[in-house]
Amino acid sequence: MLWVHIIAGLLAIAAGFVALYARKGSTTHRRFGRVFAYAMVVMTLSAVMVAAFLRPNPGNIVAGTTTFYLVCTGWLAVARTVAASRAWLVGLATAALGISAYAFGIGGIAWQLPGRSIAGIPAVALLMFGVVALLAALGDVRLIRRGHLEGPARLLRHLWRLGFAMWIAVSSFFLGQADEFPAAVRASGVLSVPVLAVAATLLYWVVKQTLAVRRHRHRTQPAQPVAGLSSQA
Repeated sequence: MLWVHIIAGLLAIAAGFVALYARKGSTTHRRFGRVFAYAMVVMTLSAVMVAAFLRPNPGNIVAGTTTFYLVCTGWLAVARTVAASRAWLVGLATAALGISAYAFGIGGIAWQLPGRSIAGIPAVALLMFGVVALLAALGDVRLIRRGHLEGPARLLRHLWRLGFAMWIAVSSFFLGQADEFPAAVRASGVLSVPVLAVAATLLYWVVKQTLAVRRHRHRTQPAQPVAGLSSQA
């Protein structure tokens, strides 16, 4: 199971970098994005199984389940309509609320421990996962109630969720497993480069798509009648 996790993780990171920097909507982006999503599902599920049964680690359970949730909902945003994925969205949103509660609980415990960490996972990181899962779940609830997702808003949901999942995977590999790299590599600071690159790229696309969403809403918003003018013939 551990080797399944490692191989899937390496494949996900490699495919994720190609998808992240390929032209959005291109064949390359779609193909490698699909490989990334599938590999991430295998990686996160195997990580949770390892953390739950082989090497108990509540922090890794939080990270794995949160990442799995983000990948699934980010993929559904472009793969299916809201109506077609409603049952999945309800189930995933419910799970995300449970993940958030668990993350806050474990984070609170870790905050009281020496070093403010548990099993090597800082309390701040656990609380961050809790906040992300909670906000994303609330977004799911609004989406389910709205019943549709179109245009730039659909792409924004897709990009930020899969992009954040990619950032978690890259951070876990290059920083979380830094002790597996030679001392000279760790001292050079090069391990932080891919983490910062993904974060900067994610921020760029989130800002770009947020502005696109606002422009789209402005264009589609019904014109308001001018005060004092009558529409009567």
